[in-house]
Amino acid sequence: MVGTIKSLQSQGVLTKKLAEHGTLLFRGMPIHNAEDFSIFAHAFGYQPHEIIGIVVDRPLLAPNVAPANESPKEVLIYNHNESPQVPHAPEYIFFYSQKAPAKGGETPISSSLELFFRAQHEIPEFIAELAEKGILSRVTYKTDAQYKGGSTLKQAFGKEIRDGDDEATKRAKIEAQILRYGRGKHTTWEWTDDGLILTHRLPAIRTQPHTNLPTLFTGLAAYHKNAQINGARKNPTLQLFGDGTSIPEKYLAHLAKITDEIRVLHKWEKGDVLVYDNVIAQHGRQPWEGEQEDRVVLASLFDGEIPGAYGEGDWAQIVQALDG
Repeated sequence: MVGTIKSLQSQGVLTKKLAEHGTLLFRGMPIHNAEDFSIFAHAFGYQPHEIIGIVVDRPLLAPNVAPANESPKEVLIYNHNESPQVPHAPEYIFFYSQKAPAKGGETPISSSLELFFRAQHEIPEFIAELAEKGILSRVTYKTDAQYKGGSTLKQAFGKEIRDGDDEATKRAKIEAQILRYGRGKHTTWEWTDDGLILTHRLPAIRTQPHTNLPTLFTGLAAYHKNAQINGARKNPTLQLFGDGTSIPEKYLAHLAKITDEIRVLHKWEKGDVLVYDNVIAQHGRQPWEGEQEDRVVLASLFDGEIPGAYGEGDWAQIVQALDG
């Protein structure tokens, strides 16, 4: 299996298929645990992705393998690209079904390319404003997790913090991690009594490498839908237009309407692996019946060729994070 993957990837076959289709399903493979999954995912030859500023709790289970999301089973996680709220996002996402529920728990698939195309035709004024202003993404990090399955400030930026560090040293180490984003004036932060608020100006419209097709790289529909369905569940991320003005609810609702019409739900079978090109394909998670442990999906994230800029401002450029 691994030899076949490596052989195909020596010609870039699977990477090209991902760029064409957005998602690939591997079924019936001899993958039985986190270690097998890690070996399979690494065979593609991509660079493992380091999550800087993680907002969910992802304990490591095998090399570059962690739970996909441990939010309660009743919680809808609507379609989104991975990590649209921070500057450093993975290009490829691998999901592995270690255990599949009898009912529900599907993982949706939708095209960010089609989402842009539909939105440009149906709400062109919104797309024009997004292209001109970008997104202002404000993410709140706190000392304690803000909801079940959420991360702490230390998990997000504290990998260099050691026992015995005083408060000033901890803050300096956290700020050093934030600076790795390499966004200059387009990333700012403010310390609070129990954490910090991090603000990024980011492009929600990017372009696919080699085709230059515009893709709507976002979680805007998810923020709208999750607030409707999940009610009072804490969302640590607030997204505004790049000039700080609010995004009208009608546009968020329309993005969700389009997404409802274009998405499909993947019904998991044990052992399935879904691979996403995160630049052009969105994912999520449906609620399921039964017990929390009835659904176990693991994830592995990788870097690849970064998407291009759609706008002309320097804030519209995507850069890889600095080593650290």
